[in-house]
Amino acid sequence: MNHSIRSTLTDTASRLARGSELVWERRSEVLAAWVRGGRREDLTGWRAALGPAFRLALLGAAGWLATRAIRARPVLMWAVAAGWLIAAWRASRPASGEAVEEEPEEDPAAADPGAVHKLLADAIGDRPGVHLSTLLTHLQEHGQGEGWTVADLRARLEAHGVPVRRSVKVDRRVAYGVHRDDLPAPSPGAPADQAA
Repeated sequence: MNHSIRSTLTDTASRLARGSELVWERRSEVLAAWVRGGRREDLTGWRAALGPAFRLALLGAAGWLATRAIRARPVLMWAVAAGWLIAAWRASRPASGEAVEEEPEEDPAAADPGAVHKLLADAIGDRPGVHLSTLLTHLQEHGQGEGWTVADLRARLEAHGVPVRRSVKVDRRVAYGVHRDDLPAPSPGAPADQAA
């Protein structure tokens, strides 16, 4: 009985932790895209950056107001915490009929770390890196990773020992991705097609 309670609590905590990570990633990506969306393409220099600076200032003001409100009425923190927990629980909800511990099916190429590194090297090409969203689109165009989210892809890459950076700049856009410097160099005994 004691073991089953501990197991249930551990499963619940794991689900909330994963959900919190997903909520944070989604919200930060949405807010970052909103801030970047303020850039005016018809202007150049510092004038083009006024839109994102204004939007960033709005976010800062909203955070400051929220902090002031919570300090004035600490009971509001309970509502914030409850809202966050509900969002985290929903974000980590398994697909219908799927167990919580069950991961979406792995594609055969991803089971081999060498294949994963070759796929990444091909996706990066001569650029400094590849964004996770671009890599996921590439995989799905080739019949792999159906139903995956960027967070699913990130978890799989990290499980294969591939570091994911928070800010990889490709084509003047910064997002989560894999940088060329983080890929291992081909081993001296690698076949000729991998070493090239």
